Amino acid sequence: MADEFMKGFALLMVCGLLWMVLAGWYNTAGFEEAQLFAETSGAGTVYDQIGYALREGFFYAAILGPLTFWVLIPISRRMRA
Repeated sequence: MADEFMKGFALLMVCGLLWMVLAGWYNTAGFEEAQLFAETSGAGTVYDQIGYALREGFFYAAILGPLTFWVLIPISRRMRA
């Protein structure tokens, strides 16, 4: 059970940190305005588009990863037993 907790915690921390870095780069226009959840600045270059896709992926992995390891896997093991 401890290994599932650590896997979920690692996903939460790593993906959450990477999401915050990418959201800070692409969504923070200034310190007086909305940050991290503000509108994206624009279409940008190919690298910006890759960053936008990674940002969304990290956000969902930071939410769904711990949920999987902390809730879904233990429930499925209990149902099988």
